[in-house]
Amino acid sequence: MAASPAELKRNSVAQAIADLAELLGDRLTTSQAVRDQHGNDLTWNPGQSPDAVAFVESTEEVAKLVTICSQYRVPVIPYGTGTSLEGHISAPHGGVCVDVSRMNQIIAVNELDLDCVVQPGVTRKALNEYLRDTGLFFPIDPGADASIGGMTATRASGTNAVRYGTMRENVLSLTVVMPNGEIVRTARRARKSAAGYDLTRLMVGSEGTLGVITEVSLRLYGIPEAISAGVCAFPSVEAACEAVIITIQSGIPVARMELVDEHQIRMSNAYSKLSLAEAPTLFLEFHGTTEGVAEQSRLFGEIAESYGGGSFDWATRTEDRNKLWQARHDAFWAAKTAMPGKESVATDVCVPISRLAECVEETRKDMEDHNLSGPIVGHVGDGNFHVVLFCDMEKQDEVDAAKAFLDRLVMRALAMDGTCTGEHGIGSGKRKFLQAEHGAGVQVMRSIKQAIDPENIMNPGKILPS
Repeated sequence: MAASPAELKRNSVAQAIADLAELLGDRLTTSQAVRDQHGNDLTWNPGQSPDAVAFVESTEEVAKLVTICSQYRVPVIPYGTGTSLEGHISAPHGGVCVDVSRMNQIIAVNELDLDCVVQPGVTRKALNEYLRDTGLFFPIDPGADASIGGMTATRASGTNAVRYGTMRENVLSLTVVMPNGEIVRTARRARKSAAGYDLTRLMVGSEGTLGVITEVSLRLYGIPEAISAGVCAFPSVEAACEAVIITIQSGIPVARMELVDEHQIRMSNAYSKLSLAEAPTLFLEFHGTTEGVAEQSRLFGEIAESYGGGSFDWATRTEDRNKLWQARHDAFWAAKTAMPGKESVATDVCVPISRLAECVEETRKDMEDHNLSGPIVGHVGDGNFHVVLFCDMEKQDEVDAAKAFLDRLVMRALAMDGTCTGEHGIGSGKRKFLQAEHGAGVQVMRSIKQAIDPENIMNPGKILPS
């Protein structure tokens, strides 16, 4: 009697695991606890465990691993630190999770060229700690201490994006292991090139669906002479957003401009031991010369005052600034702590800056009309904001209400010519919105995926709708 498709699949996985065990030894594990850890993210997206987890240590080792998986048509799921929010690391078809955390070497720092080369397991905090004595820093700051490989794969941005851009603008080249095990370098170290297709930009944001990133070349920046951070409370979220819009349109080079609504301020005060007024608040930071920072602060102050903004609480000492921004980065955990026993639903959209106030206002009204509550925070300097809802997964009416709200939020952003995700990525959680956003462009994406990964072994079930 012929083996069933399920039996054939199990046999292929078992053979691949046997070959990988010979390659990696005890750095390949099938422990259920480790597999579960590597198949779940931080939110309510249903996690699914891989069949095995491989702890790789070099580009060559990844190439051999992918070659084996390709031979047996076994899925490959790259894994950095597990901080993604849209189900990027789940394994709906099983397969091998490729954990790059041991690939954590900083290969080169080219101070005169303002760039560096790192392995994908290097985290952003570790990189900046290493760079500190060079007078350089890497500005992309998504909040979590994510891996550089994961940040590249999801096209991350964060609090500094309004001034320094996202990973798209700051990744210079990549080394990638393709689905057939071939090692490809996407670009040279030159700052610009007109030679062929831009393979670097193709891989940035591909979420592991086209290959496994094993080296990243990054753009670096000089640490500013002066940095000043502060908070400014407003009478309403809408007033704060209007101040943001005028600040950007006025060309003031603000480095960070974060919105934290009154609900999040209350939670952050309790979690981070702050004493901020419970009102919609902008967290700001200015970089530059001493004179430049003072001028930028003054100009913003005039704009804020015209929209009812309160007095500034400025922090220039490094430890005070760090405390302020750590509280902003811990907003998710502050909210989660305030809602014990409930699962978090963290989502983001991004709209043109001129539509920001309108989108936020309609979103707040939507929440009120449907008896939903949750904080709104965001990197509003580039039109990106987040909503964090919480629901009891055992109560279907709460789950249904949260899902319906998320659908309305995305469609609202798309109607304003925005995007369903400014920085979280698509993963498995937002696949259904891609067609509405890109239309015929989705078929172009499918063609690229089919050409590069015809067996669909690279992180299947992500980005492209079913």
